[in-house]
Amino acid sequence: MKYKRILLKLSGEALMGDRQYGIDPERLAEYAQDIKAVTEKGIEVAIVIGGGNIFRGVAGAMNGMDRVQGDHMGMLATVINGLALQNALEDAGVKTRLQTAIKINEVAEPFIRRKAMSHLKKGRVVIFGGGTGNPYFTTDSAAVLRAIEVEADVILKGTRVDGIYNTDPEKDHSAIKFEHITFDDVLRKGLKVMDTTAFTLSQENKLPIIVFDMNTRGNLMKVVSGEKIGTEVNI
Repeated sequence: MKYKRILLKLSGEALMGDRQYGIDPERLAEYAQDIKAVTEKGIEVAIVIGGGNIFRGVAGAMNGMDRVQGDHMGMLATVINGLALQNALEDAGVKTRLQTAIKINEVAEPFIRRKAMSHLKKGRVVIFGGGTGNPYFTTDSAAVLRAIEVEADVILKGTRVDGIYNTDPEKDHSAIKFEHITFDDVLRKGLKVMDTTAFTLSQENKLPIIVFDMNTRGNLMKVVSGEKIGTEVNI
């Protein structure tokens, strides 16, 4: 295996499957099986999941809601998704812990770095919910922050497209895919990989990012095995 410890970033929308809202149990079960296969190879897996399938703070603010209040609602949405993924993983026989950036002691552990790293070393999947615990920061920023804190080797951003393109491949069929690209080139070309705060934090800490299609079964295993799928962003 190319990597020993990974941080998998999943969007909330990924959990919708073909639905317009909420969580698709079949998609959740597929993800759980893919993650299980990776853990059985001895790879330590941490996960950050978004909440866009339930609520987005930015969207709430655009409709007149207080931004801080909206972001707090978004944090809770990520916890709901974390609980759902934890349940799917445990149904698949994978020992899992959910840690949150905001204290909800009755349903999850608070985020404690040493405890998270201990869980990972014991082969447990650790899901980080609640974003960073602060408004105005996205779950992309949370993913990079947690990856750095738990000393992950790479961030794997699972999306519904198979990498980074020069334009939106879902709208432009002539879009060109990048197999490998540097952080500087992403910024220079104005490509959307993560929000600027998250992307810059990853660049400063020399933490590579691989963007790949999580919805194709077996792709996660291919990425951690070192196969050239998706797009790798590196120094």
